[in-house]
Amino acid sequence: MRTSTALKWVSGGLEAFFGIPFVGGAIILSTGWAPLFPMAILHIITLVFCVRDRDGKVGSILGIITSCLGWIPLLGMCLHIITAVVLLVSAYFESRRSAHR
Repeated sequence: MRTSTALKWVSGGLEAFFGIPFVGGAIILSTGWAPLFPMAILHIITLVFCVRDRDGKVGSILGIITSCLGWIPLLGMCLHIITAVVLLVSAYFESRRSAHR
């Protein structure tokens, strides 16, 4: 498995966790939106590896946008969920594609 694919699985899973209504929101709010900055860094690192591996970049770019706008309560939750789906679907198809090579 390529590094970019593994990072997509990790960042997608974290985005899915933060997108859980009440649970993810409570953690984000109780920590003063602190998880948004490390998530932005993770998405930037994932994007760098995606460029290097020539993988899809949409999920990582969407993740960076989500980290910038995630402080808006309802919008943040929706963006976390959408980003999680895009990242996890992308990681799934890249895993399948590399398994068939």
